Amino acid sequence: MRIHNVLPAAALSDTGREYRASEPGVPLRCCLRKSLPDEPVWLFRYSPSNGKGPYAEVGPIFTHVDCPDSPSLDRLPVELLNNPRILRSYNAAGQIHDGEVVEPGSFDRVIEGLFDDPAVESVQVRSLSHGCFFFGVTRA
Repeated sequence: MRIHNVLPAAALSDTGREYRASEPGVPLRCCLRKSLPDEPVWLFRYSPSNGKGPYAEVGPIFTHVDCPDSPSLDRLPVELLNNPRILRSYNAAGQIHDGEVVEPGSFDRVIEGLFDDPAVESVQVRSLSHGCFFFGVTRA
């Protein structure tokens, strides 16, 4: 599988973005880990590219202002998967195909199962409590 993160430059297209000098413990969509104390971050509106038309959603996400790390994009980021998450699969037209709640320890198996269906083009990993987008997944 291939993991899709969000680069900090995406924040620049949101004129309502907020600079936070320190926001420890928030999930960063750039390096796919939780923030540390004293790391400057952006909070901004983001719409993942795989939901289209009425399935396009906009929600708040965090990235570093200047990301110091490069995430591994060929394996799931364990630090962001220590709680149940929602997996939403999308077809090539950007419509929701399926969705399910997944518990820690099951992500690889469930994502691989979703990709067993040839209609599934991509998967979004989202927060269970707030529905916020974490990262996207496509076939390698």
